[in-house]
Formats: sequence, structure tokens, C-alpha cells
Amino acid sequence: MMADFFDLSGQVALVTGAGQGIGEGMARRLHQAGARIAVFDVDANHASQVADSLGGVAVVGDVTSEADVARAVGRVRDELGPVSILVNNAGITGPTDVSWNLALEDVRRVLDVNVLGPFLFCKAVAPGMIERRYGRILNVASIAGKEGNPTLLPYSASKAAVIAMTKSLAKELVGRGDLTVNAIAPAVIRTPILAGMAQSTVDYMLSKIPMGRTGTIEEVAALVHFLVSSEASYTTGQCYDISGGRATY
Repeated sequence: MMADFFDLSGQVALVTGAGQGIGEGMARRLHQAGARIAVFDVDANHASQVADSLGGVAVVGDVTSEADVARAVGRVRDELGPVSILVNNAGITGPTDVSWNLALEDVRRVLDVNVLGPFLFCKAVAPGMIERRYGRILNVASIAGKEGNPTLLPYSASKAAVIAMTKSLAKELVGRGDLTVNAIAPAVIRTPILAGMAQSTVDYMLSKIPMGRTGTIEEVAALVHFLVSSEASYTTGQCYDISGGRATY
């Protein structure tokens, strides 16, 4: 049993991209702390497996579809209650190549998923949070959004946008209740997403980490747990690095 610190009993957490990897780890951590969990994922099997194991709700959809997002938030409200915690985790890296070799459609897809997806979910839950005068939004950015990784231009640009979006929305919600919006910026975390990246790109990112290792899903989930708890009430508009010492600002 988890200690009473950062208890989430009575909270409803919607985690996107929670069918595997970091998202699944976050969902499991928040469930352990008492939250009711909604798993949003594009993969129906992954979403169902995780949600079933947590006694939660699986919602399948595309984060870039406003209709899918609205349907997901409505279904979660009907089956679990209004969303009080939103974790925008779903994202893609896109192809790893120098920018002049990238196709426009590849760049657009990364921006659509990584930027418009979080925007649509924030737009869908913010009015309800304002009405209830409580809410926690956590956006998953990346250290690439601060420093820019070579051969990952679309991904780096998209995560920089997530950081800026976090700060803008946080300022819009200040004074409307106990509402916070924060982001995290992980460095390399050992997840299945690495399998789709060129090894040279992974090696480059690892070479920049003073601790000399990848982070773990559990380490990321622990940071997220605090930031979405009621105790984190004086922290908003921030981007927390979880990078093994890589970040330079």
C-alpha cells in the first residue's frame, strides 16, 4: 500500500497514450494512489488490457480528432465522473533524419499528435475544471524541447511547443480555482518508443546524460504523481526536468 502522501482518492485521471510505456506506468501509479483511471489510446487491445487491470475505463481514439477527444471526455464523465486530472502523454517521435530529408506530411503528423492532441484535451477538460474550481493538467514534453536533438527536428519543435502551451494555459487558469498546469521534460526513458528510433540518435541522447543511463518509467511516474496531487497547489506553469542531469537550463 502506498503512503497517504499525495493521496488521489476521489480523483478521476485521464491518461492519454496509456496503453503501454510511460503512460501505462503513470496510470498504474495514479491508480495505486487511489485515482479512478481512464486509459485513452489509439490501440484498443493495449487500452483494454491496462484499463481492465486497473478497474478503469478504456477509451480508444485519435488524439488529433476533436470528435474523439470530446467523446472520450464525455464517456469518462459518465462512467467515472468528471476529469480532475489530465495527463497528456500520447506522442510520437516521427522519422529520425536530417530535416532536409523529411517529408512535409511526416513533420505535420508529429506536430498534429504532439501539439494539437494536448491542446484538444486541454480545451475539452478546462471548462469543467473551471466550473468545479479544481483540476490538474500535466503535459509530457521532452528535454528535446529545450535543447533540440539533431535528426529529431519535428519532435524537438513539437515538445518546445508543449512547454510554451503549458505556460500559457497555466497563466489563463490562474485565479479560477485550484487549477494548475505543469509539464515534465524527460531525457531518454527506456520504453518501446526507442525501438523506432535510429540507434545513432539514441546513442547521441545517452551521451548527453551525466548519469550515463536511461531513466525508468517508475521515476517518471513518481514525479507526475506529485505534480497532479492536491499538495502541488502552488506550482503551475513549470517544466520539470527528469533528465539525469542533462538539462542546461
